[in-house]
Amino acid sequence: MSSTRSRRKAGRPAALTSPRRAAGSVPSSRSGEAPELRVRPSSGNVFLDLGFAPQEAENLKLRADLMIELGRLIETRGLTQAQAAKLLGVTQPRVSDLVRGKISLFSVDTLIGMLGRAGLHVSLAVTAKARVA
Repeated sequence: MSSTRSRRKAGRPAALTSPRRAAGSVPSSRSGEAPELRVRPSSGNVFLDLGFAPQEAENLKLRADLMIELGRLIETRGLTQAQAAKLLGVTQPRVSDLVRGKISLFSVDTLIGMLGRAGLHVSLAVTAKARVA
């Protein structure tokens, strides 16, 4: 049985391996002129900037921040994934998911519990948004 094999690496989306420009990228200018760039200031939440609904963006940012702290803990203590799993009270594959940034697999409660088992205290600051007239 003969099959044609794509140049695209197995398991990778075409968008990551395609030579075509990504959506929203600026084309190169052949006339030597610098292309016009449209820069928009960040809201401070990358998920909001990417178009997530405000409530979902806040939840994603909170989970991302907690995951970053857990990753720092593992790195600064020089833990293997197996050692981190034992410390955090989870399995090694869960630690793998954590360090690989698989945010959809973790709830805020789960992440706070893992930080607590590692001996860290989590505090939360709640602030009011600026009112828009």
